[in-house]
Amino acid sequence: MREIQERLNAEAVARNCEDELSKGHPDPLMVARRYGDETVALACALFSYGSAVAIVKFLESLDFSLLEQGDSEILRGCQNRYYRFQNSEDCGQFLITLKRLRGVGGSGRIFETGYREGGIIGGLNLLIETLYSLNGYRSGGYTFLIGKKVEHLPKASAMKRWMMYLRWMVRKDRLDMGLWKGIRNSDLIMPMDTHTFNVSRRLGLLKRSQCDLKAAMELTEMLKTFDPQDPVKYDFALYRLGQEKKG
Repeated sequence: MREIQERLNAEAVARNCEDELSKGHPDPLMVARRYGDETVALACALFSYGSAVAIVKFLESLDFSLLEQGDSEILRGCQNRYYRFQNSEDCGQFLITLKRLRGVGGSGRIFETGYREGGIIGGLNLLIETLYSLNGYRSGGYTFLIGKKVEHLPKASAMKRWMMYLRWMVRKDRLDMGLWKGIRNSDLIMPMDTHTFNVSRRLGLLKRSQCDLKAAMELTEMLKTFDPQDPVKYDFALYRLGQEKKG
């Protein structure tokens, strides 16, 4: 395991550079970093499913200045915008929800309120609950974006897009933005997708056979043996190793 730790430490250092966020290595974080805004970053994170190239292309097509406009202007501005499971109405309504989120204090304030009482899961549950309360619109594409609260851990999904968003907001390095204060790096949970799941299994870091929240938490606890204060610093390295089939 010492050899794996040394390899991951080296990968984490090597990947912590702007070259990892480029046209040659597209990632939604490259769009989020241009704005340095927690609300725009939330849109970038929740639309982050599918191929990285397609995600970045879609995000670059969105006019985030619409977040300063009225509801009707937002819907008109999204008339020709769609992405996989989200049609133009879904996209417009989601931006309306994000605009209203700003109006009630923003994602960071709401997350921290839940975090103080219930940790990472408490913060996410309160934020998800708040998003749904801000807009009565519902559709399959819209609810897919926001997802579900964690109510029963054995049945919970990995919440990869949400955990990635928290990584962006809490950690601060050459990649992550660190826009929020008061949340401990050591409390973060690994964003778990199939790339990270598969490479972690191959490296012997993870035993669980399902790619879910319990697996993400198991991997996080394992990585705390490498770095108790910042286990999620290995996320980008593991993801890239899996994506590039080097794990």
